[in-house]
Amino acid sequence: MKLSVWQHYRKAIGSKLALSFAGYSFLYLIGVVAGGVIAPIYYKGIIDALASKDVALIYKFFWLLLGANLVQLVLNRLHENRRVYELGDSLSKVASYALSNLTNHSYQFFIDNFSGSLVNKVRKFTGAYDQMTEIIVADFLYAAVSIAGIVIVLCKTSFILASAAIAWFVLYTSILFYCTRQRLPLERKRGEIESTVTGVLSDIVSNVLNLKLFSSKGREEKYFGKWLDKESVLRLKAWIYATNMYSALAVVALLAQSSLIFLSILLWSYGDVTAGTIVLVISYSGTLFQRLSGISSAIRRFFEAYTNASEFAEILNKDLEIMDSKDTEDLKIKDGEVYFDKVSFYYKQSSKIFDKFNLKIKAGEKIGIVGTSGAGKTTITKLLLRFADVTSGAIKIDGQDIRNLKQDDLRSVISYVPQDPILFHRSLSENIAYGKPDAKKSEIIEAAKQAHAHEFISGLHQGYDTLVGERGVKLSGGERQRVAIARAILKDAPILILDEATSSLDSVSETHIKAALDVLMKGRTTIVIAHRLSTIEKMDRIIVLEQGKIAEEGTHKDLIAQKGVYHNFWSHQQRGFIK
Repeated sequence: MKLSVWQHYRKAIGSKLALSFAGYSFLYLIGVVAGGVIAPIYYKGIIDALASKDVALIYKFFWLLLGANLVQLVLNRLHENRRVYELGDSLSKVASYALSNLTNHSYQFFIDNFSGSLVNKVRKFTGAYDQMTEIIVADFLYAAVSIAGIVIVLCKTSFILASAAIAWFVLYTSILFYCTRQRLPLERKRGEIESTVTGVLSDIVSNVLNLKLFSSKGREEKYFGKWLDKESVLRLKAWIYATNMYSALAVVALLAQSSLIFLSILLWSYGDVTAGTIVLVISYSGTLFQRLSGISSAIRRFFEAYTNASEFAEILNKDLEIMDSKDTEDLKIKDGEVYFDKVSFYYKQSSKIFDKFNLKIKAGEKIGIVGTSGAGKTTITKLLLRFADVTSGAIKIDGQDIRNLKQDDLRSVISYVPQDPILFHRSLSENIAYGKPDAKKSEIIEAAKQAHAHEFISGLHQGYDTLVGERGVKLSGGERQRVAIARAILKDAPILILDEATSSLDSVSETHIKAALDVLMKGRTTIVIAHRLSTIEKMDRIIVLEQGKIAEEGTHKDLIAQKGVYHNFWSHQQRGFIK
């Protein structure tokens, strides 16, 4: 079900905070009535009492006026203090809700979108909550209550004045809403282009190494400039339209306020109203059109914030590519037997990868998978990890269809070491213990030793407390790989996937890591995606894929003897890699 922006915010903050928000907003509006509607009545009373020289009445209205202003002051302060107190909690809940729902999307979703743009949309969605709630209470409700109160009082004071005020109000608001409606598409387009500009900027910054290696600084600046120009054009259109709109509204407000004051003076000259009524009209007309003028600005800010929130709400409403079953099963995986049972898989229902593919991996068996690019090696790991779901057929682990398991439960029994591991900008200890956050320091160090990472970590100034930089950029490729292997060792899952886990290592480190991997693989179901054939010579079985089908399988020795596809790979590889 598609939810509106407000429904998402309601789910994020919960009923308790929502009721509290309504409660202290109501107190604020009582203060508005006291200071903005009732206080001017006492001004009128003072002026009329002065005309009649009734000293007692003058003092009475003075104390009533003071009381009304004090009520407004106290209630406004209570509202502001309570709002500030709860705003931090609300914003935290909204941000957590946004992140939780964003990360429910599949890995492919993040591949298809700029990370910088997604981050920007999350931040704008969170900030929009603060902006819109403040505008609703401090601008919209304030104006509505003030205007309603003013009209009621004027009706009791002078029907002519009330009618004139209503007429001007209708004219002003009609122009306001017409102009705002025409402006919204411009604001929406401007918001969209701003997110794109942020994404382009993030992409350039994250690829700054390429920018320097290819001497492309000028080219990237020119590319970024094109997007800035598009943003500038839309921004200018929006600003010009806003300037014209505000000018027109300012003229209407001036005419309205002047005509109401003139009308009240004219009625006074005929003896229809008192001098105090003129003061009342001056006060009310100032308040009325000040609030309406504020409304025009508030509507712009509101819809700008709403547009920002809507961008992310579209992501929240987007159907999840991979979803947990409504009737999930309890995790019963212990041994790690993997079975691809007549699996068919198509990317976006067009590019066929597998067609009734069968593969059984016994518990504890170590297999290597080789093949040319596009043969389906990486797709096997994606399907097993449920980064994508099979089109038909099933993947079972220990007899359980992985689609019947929670994704988090499934991935808890699989350790995955990618070819290019990405680390968090956190300490080495935190990165190694990421799969087992409650691990003791001694366990972290032992895992690092087995992965031969302890040697280089000990040589760092801050040791295991060293921050690795964004995506681990402070470490070499081999060091990142060893940290990732240490993380897999510590996680201690029954199924292990190695996506060419030694590819970034020098020959000395590779020798150490291979020994560590032999220990790590013992007793575990292991799948090794290999480009360098020397890494899978000792596997129990080697699977050779061609166009999503098993072309050959057997031990290294058997496949060499067959003198088929694998033998051809082995004979023609350079430096241990498939050509």
